[in-house]
Amino acid sequence: MRTLVIGGGLSGLAVAHGLQGRGQDHTLVEARDRFGGRILTEPFGGAAFDLGPAWFWPGQPRIAALTDRLGLQRFDQYAQGDLIYEDAQGQVQRGRGFASMQGSWRLVGGLDALIQTLVQGLSPQDLRLNAAVTALAQTDAGIVATLATGDRLHADRVVLAMPPRLVADIRFLPALPGAATATLQSVTTWMAGQAKALAVYDRPFWRDAGLSGDATSRRGPMVEVHDASPATGGPFALFGFIGVPPEGRSDVPALRHHLIAQLVRMFGPQAATPAQLFVKDWATDPFTATQADRKPVHAHPAYGMPRPLTALWGGTLILAGTEVAAEFGGYLEGALESAEAALLTMRV
Repeated sequence: MRTLVIGGGLSGLAVAHGLQGRGQDHTLVEARDRFGGRILTEPFGGAAFDLGPAWFWPGQPRIAALTDRLGLQRFDQYAQGDLIYEDAQGQVQRGRGFASMQGSWRLVGGLDALIQTLVQGLSPQDLRLNAAVTALAQTDAGIVATLATGDRLHADRVVLAMPPRLVADIRFLPALPGAATATLQSVTTWMAGQAKALAVYDRPFWRDAGLSGDATSRRGPMVEVHDASPATGGPFALFGFIGVPPEGRSDVPALRHHLIAQLVRMFGPQAATPAQLFVKDWATDPFTATQADRKPVHAHPAYGMPRPLTALWGGTLILAGTEVAAEFGGYLEGALESAEAALLTMRV
């Protein structure tokens, strides 16, 4: 039985590894020109900086076991020193705020080290990049996937390891039940409306000043900032979640100006000249976000596998991805949890 896995993020790669371990035929296709999905690590100055997810936590057994098994090194999020709080008028107070990522772990080499190690463990002939699936058709001989290139791939079953709203954009023949389509469109894509900024510096001047790098702001554009430096050596970095809604950050030069101005307000004049300022707006990434994902999310969504998304096409369409994880939805752990559940489904 041949399985087509659509989506080369952490969940899709984990499914592919499981199938390979069973000796089952499979193909993994990814729409982007890289694997990783929402995991995006930018190299700079000999270090690696995450612009998607960056952390995982104790109590998340799958990601800890996987990184250990692959021989990857984790390290504690830097949290030594005072916190910074910026009020709505731009007044900065030292010693106020919260270190929301304290106690979390990061990976040496960034999370792309995990992705690349997983990719290297798969057979190259089973992998395909730049392969966006536009249609899936159920036939007497199985399922036919049509790619944006016009190519067609044949499989007996399909694992959709991608955000549900992107699944809804695929043309299905026959069409999915109305309840399934409506459910797919209703599931919020985790972090898809977010934008993130990361400023790289030659020296960790905030540490030298007794600051942890953790900051919160009611003025913005960043609402939350953390130290994003590597485990050892430099260069060093400050990372921030941008709180401006998608429609308010389309002027990228203006946004970058305001980001630097805020860093100067909070951390002093040495923040004015980063060696590099990365900005990643996930809301404009067509392989992550839909128009519906531009609406603000004010709380962690209640994820899990909705009943209308089970047993699609007689069980030959299987969803994976962190948004359908029962316990850890939205986290890296959830991506692995959903892959585990998909593989369990395929044992039956």
